[in-house]
Amino acid sequence: MQVEIWSDVVCPWCYIGKRHLEAALADFEHADEVEVVWRSFELDPAAPGVREGRYVERLARKYRTSVEGAQGMVDRMTAAGAQAGLDLRFDLVRSGNTFDAHRLIHLAAARGIQDRVEERLLAATFTEGEPIADHAALARLGVEAGLDPDEVTEVLASGAFADEVRADERRATEIDVTGVPYFLIDGRGIGGAQPPETLLRVLRRAWEARVS
Repeated sequence: MQVEIWSDVVCPWCYIGKRHLEAALADFEHADEVEVVWRSFELDPAAPGVREGRYVERLARKYRTSVEGAQGMVDRMTAAGAQAGLDLRFDLVRSGNTFDAHRLIHLAAARGIQDRVEERLLAATFTEGEPIADHAALARLGVEAGLDPDEVTEVLASGAFADEVRADERRATEIDVTGVPYFLIDGRGIGGAQPPETLLRVLRRAWEARVS
C-alpha cells in the first residue's frame, strides 16, 4: 500500500503531519507493507533564496493581519508541534526557495533514503534555523542524512531531478492539491495535518478495500 505526501520543507504543518502519520503507522497492523513517498510542493515558487525579517512579521504580511494575530498563529503551531513531540523554533527559521531542497529529496528517493532526508531538512528548517535554500547547507544536511557527498554536489550544481519536482507539482494540480500536507493513501486524498487517529482510520479503510 502506498502513502504519497505532498509537502514543503518550509511548512510547519507538514512536519507536524509527518509525526502524525508516524504515530498512525505505529498503530497500523500492516505498517510493514506501507510505502511512504514524499512528493514535491512549493508553497512559494517565487521565493527568494533567503527571506529577510522575523517569521512572525512575514506571516502577518502574508495573511494581512497584525503582528499580534500572527504571533497567535505561531503560538498555535508551536503548541501543536509540542504535542507531536517537536520543538518548533520560529525565532530561528530562515525560509527561502525550496526547489533545490525538493531536488535533493528526489535524489534521496532514488537512493532509498527519502524519508531520512525529508526528516533532516524539516528538522534543519524548524529546529536549527538552517538556510534551506543555501547549497552549502543543503549539501551538508544531505550528507548527514546519508547521501553521497559527490553525488549531492553534482545534483545541486546541475538541474538533476528538476523534471521530477515539476511532475509532482503538475500532479498536485491535477488532483486539486491546494495546500500541504496532503496525503494520498492508496488513492484516498486527505488534506491537512490530520490527527493520528484520523490517518489510522483512513489507512485501515484503504487496507480493507484492498483485501475485500
